[in-house]
Amino acid sequence: MMSESQPNVGNAAFYMVLRRMRMPILLLIGSYAVGIVILIAIPGEHADGERWRMNFIDALYFLTYTAPTIGFGEYPYEFNYAQRFGYMPAIYLPVLAWAYSIVTLIGLIQDPVFRRTVEAGRFRRRVRRLADPFWIVCGCGDTGSMLVRSLTERGWEATVLDIQEQPIAELWTRDLRRFVPGWQADANRTENLRAAGLDHPLCEGVLAVTNDDHTNLQIAITVKLLRPQLRVICRAEHQSSADNMISFGTDYVVNPFESFADRLALAIRKPEMHRIYEWLSGMPNTPLFDPAPPPSGRWLICGYGRFGKAVCRRLDKIEVPYTIIEQAPQRAAAPPEAIEGKGTEAATLREAGIEYAAALLAGTDDDADNLSIVMTARDIAPQIYLAARENQMAHRSLFKAAQMELPVEPSYIIATRMLSLITAPLLPEFLRMARGFDRSWQAQLARRIREVSGGLVPEIWTLETSTEGTPALQELHQEGRTVTLAHVLDHPHHPGQPINAVVLMLVRPEAVVPLPDLQVALDKGDRLLLCGTPEARHQLEWTLYHHNTLRFLVTGEERPDGTIWRWLEQRRQAKPN
Repeated sequence: MMSESQPNVGNAAFYMVLRRMRMPILLLIGSYAVGIVILIAIPGEHADGERWRMNFIDALYFLTYTAPTIGFGEYPYEFNYAQRFGYMPAIYLPVLAWAYSIVTLIGLIQDPVFRRTVEAGRFRRRVRRLADPFWIVCGCGDTGSMLVRSLTERGWEATVLDIQEQPIAELWTRDLRRFVPGWQADANRTENLRAAGLDHPLCEGVLAVTNDDHTNLQIAITVKLLRPQLRVICRAEHQSSADNMISFGTDYVVNPFESFADRLALAIRKPEMHRIYEWLSGMPNTPLFDPAPPPSGRWLICGYGRFGKAVCRRLDKIEVPYTIIEQAPQRAAAPPEAIEGKGTEAATLREAGIEYAAALLAGTDDDADNLSIVMTARDIAPQIYLAARENQMAHRSLFKAAQMELPVEPSYIIATRMLSLITAPLLPEFLRMARGFDRSWQAQLARRIREVSGGLVPEIWTLETSTEGTPALQELHQEGRTVTLAHVLDHPHHPGQPINAVVLMLVRPEAVVPLPDLQVALDKGDRLLLCGTPEARHQLEWTLYHHNTLRFLVTGEERPDGTIWRWLEQRRQAKPN
């Protein structure tokens, strides 16, 4: 239920019309009143000399078709000259009043304040009509656009706030599976978040992905004060902002620079684990990203901003040497040994020792500079490992044409990370535990994921056994039967053939088991983290929801389904042999 403290935008638009149109309406009423009095006051005369006068209905009808310049003729009888001269002002006054009213109405429609008020009312009505769980997406740039598309493809609803007009306008042109209400508004303001559905009972949470850390922080504070039970996932590019968000109870904070730096260090030291990270947190149904592992030799880091600093901190932890190239070393607080320059010049790269370097990372905040650095480095050292930061998704085709070993897309990193947190809240815990296993365990898991995914990034989801969500499982439990993971992962239409899914983790109150044995029996309240194809997910949901399907997979027994078939089966069994 929407908060009663919200302003009634529909009434606001109505009152704006009344205020702006008050004078034109009064002029119309006055002109019609004067015209009717004149029409009634002046008598007419028939051909035989008998006098007649219009009544109120005749006068109103006559003005109704003459004032808007429609025209019809003299009514109800032919007029004499006195009537014709007297009726002229009675006709022209309403005509002028109508012209003034129309001009005022057109001006009102074109008024930006009025149009915004109408759009706000329309947006609120669309949000109130949402009948499925939805997320509020604050910011509709590259990251927000990917999140909206991914959410709608997975059956979620979404509402969007963005302070810029263009992203909202482009939202209507995208081919989305569901209609997404969007509004140009500042997500900093509490009433705008409420308009987007913060108080709606079906709101699942808020994704704060604007390009301003302060705005994201304000969103997190607002949500946690007004709806503390909702999940809030925020983007933050400064560590101080991330710490502040966490202190206010933000569920997850995604820093694209720290995330990439962590992945880069993981790829250098544990390439199999990095591959698992990329596959499990990537955009589902896209080709599996399987790059060559980055080298552990000397790196050239071009750009020592927030991104460069995050990478250098991670390289220090894993003891990988690097050389910094920075255009303004003093302003960026770069180490004394940093090379001054952009890195777009061959002389600067040679001074940094590119001939002896193993890899180069172009990490400035300018895509043209990053592409220039990559091309210059490739000309000097064709064998060098290349990575570059892509700041805008619009330049993706250019970075793809550059054929780098490791493209860095902050928007993609944020979107995939948030999407995995939404669809599979258990995934971060599993990835943390998986880091502790040896390389052979990780390599085996990577092979298994590749086998079930069919060369595409798998879908990740969480399943909880409950009476409402898995009724077929609960029915067999009540009968005292044991149902194992192998049973539920069996193909419902091809028994003996497993579906294309992997149980990554089993969570119980007493234990958390990564890659559990398939002979483990399921209990009520178990939570499972799975990955696989969308078809496998649907097949598993079918198995756990339909009683006869799961019974057949567990016992091999087929029972008639439906009231009539059950009655016929009972009759057949009751007949003596």
